[in-house]
Amino acid sequence: MTDVLIDGKSLTLDDVESIARPEHDRALVYTDVAQKASRRSRDLKLDLIATGQPIYGVTTGFGDSVTNQIAPGKAAELQRHLVTYHLNGTGPLAPAEVVRATLLIRANCLARGNSGVQPDVIHLLLDFLRHDVLPQVPERGSVGASGDLVPLCYVANALFGEGEVTYRGETRDTADVLRELGLRPVVPEAKDGLGLINGTSFSAGFAVLATQDAARIAEVTDVATALASEALLGNRGHFDAFIHEQRPHPGQLASAARLTELLDGSGLSLPHDQVVDANDPLDGKGHGRLTRSIQDRYSLRCAPHVAGVLRDTVAWVDRWLETEINASTDNPLFDAESGRVHSGGNFYAGHVVQAMDSLKVAVASVADLLDRQLQLLVDAKFNNGLTENLIPRTDGDAWEKGLHHGFKGMQLACSALTAEALKHAGPATVHSRSTEAHNQDKVSMAPIAARDARRIVELTREVAAIQLLAACQALDLRGLDDMAPRTRAVHTLIRSHVPFVDADRRMDGDIRKVVALITSGALVAAAHGHAPVAA
Repeated sequence: MTDVLIDGKSLTLDDVESIARPEHDRALVYTDVAQKASRRSRDLKLDLIATGQPIYGVTTGFGDSVTNQIAPGKAAELQRHLVTYHLNGTGPLAPAEVVRATLLIRANCLARGNSGVQPDVIHLLLDFLRHDVLPQVPERGSVGASGDLVPLCYVANALFGEGEVTYRGETRDTADVLRELGLRPVVPEAKDGLGLINGTSFSAGFAVLATQDAARIAEVTDVATALASEALLGNRGHFDAFIHEQRPHPGQLASAARLTELLDGSGLSLPHDQVVDANDPLDGKGHGRLTRSIQDRYSLRCAPHVAGVLRDTVAWVDRWLETEINASTDNPLFDAESGRVHSGGNFYAGHVVQAMDSLKVAVASVADLLDRQLQLLVDAKFNNGLTENLIPRTDGDAWEKGLHHGFKGMQLACSALTAEALKHAGPATVHSRSTEAHNQDKVSMAPIAARDARRIVELTREVAAIQLLAACQALDLRGLDDMAPRTRAVHTLIRSHVPFVDADRRMDGDIRKVVALITSGALVAAAHGHAPVAA
């Protein structure tokens, strides 16, 4: 694997995920050019401090306290106070993968060389990642401008050798871990604390991982839709390229093409002309009734229009986030070329929150789509001859008749998961609140939106797992011989982990197993005809 360059310019979303969810040993390289830029920025900061001029957050107080100027000799101590008074986060601790992403993004943003922090700050952030020393960061407490102050303070506190970290599965004092590893804590100087906390890296960490996962949800949605189309004896002509080329949104085109590929060779989901031919001709009669509908319900017919929106949303969100993770997102910024310091608002996470609010809606809409497909599968009024709730077929007056309820409970659970996803899809952007003595009188709410996006992705994975289990059950009842090769491979994979439901039993474990297949990439790999991936 190639090195991950820390230079403030070339970090990718895949880089972030590879470090946050380490499967490969990738070296982190703080480039010589970036180190030089960081040193020049820091030197300028020190020169400007020596002039005695007020510099925001360096020789002045913070936020509304900007009118309090302090002597240069107090500047370093001010940074410790900044970190200490923000250590008031609440809620659950951020997952380890989010903390890793946060550390990486913060290091990269500072490495751009405009923040005035000493290079030791960046070096130690990277050392934390190399040794997997993870500050314990509460999720709640940030409004996303002036940056993610509260959560990032827990990162800064750890770099200063304070607080607690997770190391090798244990919670320990940071100072003890650093001593054991032969690492020295940062001795903060002017701007170091502010440079660490006055940025969007915590929100961006959540956002990058949620977006990477959402892209996979789009793929899974096409697979699940293909299985449902076969189970319900659908019309795969709905995915014909001609239709979608007349409304050529890239995501819609991609989803329709994928469904066409998945259903190629199916004897269950038929091309439009074969669906038409399956019905008896009128033969001169004035009226007749089709035995096989030539149009499927919207949750099948319009699936590319729903999954396509998610695909296209991910595409532009990726671009926005790649800009964000390679940006100077703190304040003030030091321009070594002109020798000037600039006060601004790059800590405002407006692009992150807009991206996450949009992603939330697109993913939740997919959850709703899959939930509607499930409803068609389990309801005997709509499932084209399958049993009610997909119970096993029983003959005559067998003892089992009337006892089993199949996927009735699964449909209820899926409805609850979908409702929760839809509930969290409301925009966080519009809930800006004036805070900090009306200095922060317009804030982004990006961390709330990004956390919600992560939750909606998790819920939608569970919805997809239930739909896939139901579709496999339905296909077992329908008969597997006429399935398309690619969908048959998916069915085989799921059945290698979860058996047919031949009697009422608990199915929470089944859901977890299919979620694992989705998360690992094994399910999509099977649909592509690749070898199974261990879940």
